[in-house]
Amino acid sequence: MHQDELALDPSRVDPSLYNKDLAPLPHAKRTWGAFEIFNVWSNDIQSLFGYTLAASMFLSYNLNGWAVMAAIILSGVIVMFLVNLTGSPSVRYGIPFPVMVRASMGVRGSNLPALLRAIVGIFWYGVQTYFASTAVTLMITALIGTDGGAGILGLSPVAWLAFVLVWVFQLAIFWAGIERIKHFLNWAGPLVYVVMVALMAIIWWQAGDQLLPAVGSIFSSEGEGRGGIGAFAAIVGTMVAYFAAVVINFGDFTRFVKTERQMKLGNLLGLPLNVAFFSFIALIITAGTMVLFGEALTNPTDIVERVDALPLTLLAALTFFAATVGINLVANFIPPAYDLANLFPRHISFRTGGLITACVAFVVGALWVSLISQIGVPGFVNAVGAIVAPFYGIIVADYYVVKGGKLDVQALFSAAEGDAYTYTNGWNLRALAAFALAAMFSLGTVVVPAMADLAGFGWMMGAALGGVIYLVLMRGQTATAATA
Repeated sequence: MHQDELALDPSRVDPSLYNKDLAPLPHAKRTWGAFEIFNVWSNDIQSLFGYTLAASMFLSYNLNGWAVMAAIILSGVIVMFLVNLTGSPSVRYGIPFPVMVRASMGVRGSNLPALLRAIVGIFWYGVQTYFASTAVTLMITALIGTDGGAGILGLSPVAWLAFVLVWVFQLAIFWAGIERIKHFLNWAGPLVYVVMVALMAIIWWQAGDQLLPAVGSIFSSEGEGRGGIGAFAAIVGTMVAYFAAVVINFGDFTRFVKTERQMKLGNLLGLPLNVAFFSFIALIITAGTMVLFGEALTNPTDIVERVDALPLTLLAALTFFAATVGINLVANFIPPAYDLANLFPRHISFRTGGLITACVAFVVGALWVSLISQIGVPGFVNAVGAIVAPFYGIIVADYYVVKGGKLDVQALFSAAEGDAYTYTNGWNLRALAAFALAAMFSLGTVVVPAMADLAGFGWMMGAALGGVIYLVLMRGQTATAATA
């Protein structure tokens, strides 16, 4: 350990809390700007899973299309506000999420949110790997004319080949380092828009003058009264929950950003504005499929497969693959790699954590078709988001209220008795209690039938409760902590 690398006193650093991947990143080594943050969100929204979720929002609720569009855009505004809060500390101090959360949960207690976040990330990673592989399956099938016939676990031989290829490709990109991931995102994000606009134009041309009436039928749906308001809120909640994993650990990305202003600009361009445009594209294409195929298709690979144009099929498949792989690497690979490294810094490096993530996610992705997908997309999004939601409220309440927007970076890597974040043997028992109470409620909104009406709000309510309960339990600590 070198003092100039850490900007810490090496003699006060506990080896069980430190490795070079978790250490504060100096400003001189930061290379991300607004464009990179924009592309984080571009790839997230434009992934195959993201498109399917956005398109299904227009069909799953008996709401006027304008109301659905407004709800989706509002969710983008809310997420932008949320990630500005969680991203700012990491821009300032250059630390990833599992180190940041040591301030509120304790230097040992941070392992709980890190482990739970790792589980969620690994789960998403496996699912997104499958979705990316469907684009490769489409490309291979278009070239050879067959998917190989019957397979196992719901996947044909070609689908299995595609899944393995995508899994290996992602691992290779990750192994090449964060700069290679950044470059991958920077061309994948803009390219997917080109292909989606081209697909929209082709669908529109083939549907002809029947497209606008189809769009009108979606926008003429009524959802008035209490049910309509509830459906509107449920869409907002579901879309916010979709971004939940990234919202909580956004510091894993912003530690690479040069300034807070660039982070906020990237979030503005990448969230409300990006969500609005992409939702419009999804709406037009979905309406077009109703005209052309007699049914609303929400999976882009199904749509491209039915459009009789081999060049478009190959280009679209390649682009969907790139976009889904891009967000998978950033949102679902990097965070678990950091989180697992935080558990045992002396034994698990960033790369080793990534390798563990990839291996476990392989099993998850392989079981997606035959088992995991059966629980439904909105329910899946809400369930995985709800359990980690309270950590968001705890982190934000602790940093901005209890700590007064200031951290003792040295103490984040120290377990010495009396240091700021050692609490009780490294655990902040009050934060643990706040998490437990809030998590029971937020998860209950998803899994308890009697609370089903609150399902769409699980993440936001869990996050709010976590913050409020934490502040109540930490009364009397605010003034002391802020001046530490």
